[in-house]
Amino acid sequence: MQNKCEKMRKNMQKFVRYSDGAKMYSMGLTKFQELAKDAKACYKVGQLVLVNTEILDEYLETFRIVEDEFYK
Repeated sequence: MQNKCEKMRKNMQKFVRYSDGAKMYSMGLTKFQELAKDAKACYKVGQLVLVNTEILDEYLETFRIVEDEFYK
């Protein structure tokens, strides 16, 4: 499983549009926009907004559940 995840990360683009990122992360557009903004991973180029997936990934790791009780 780890090997598959590593391959996926190598194929990921560093910068994505909101719509593409929402699909990549399997979540709704509004939730993706919210997380990207909270992570401060957005770059505005004219009217285009790009999200840095590396920054977003780091931010998402802060939500990791490590308590054993959750997994019982």
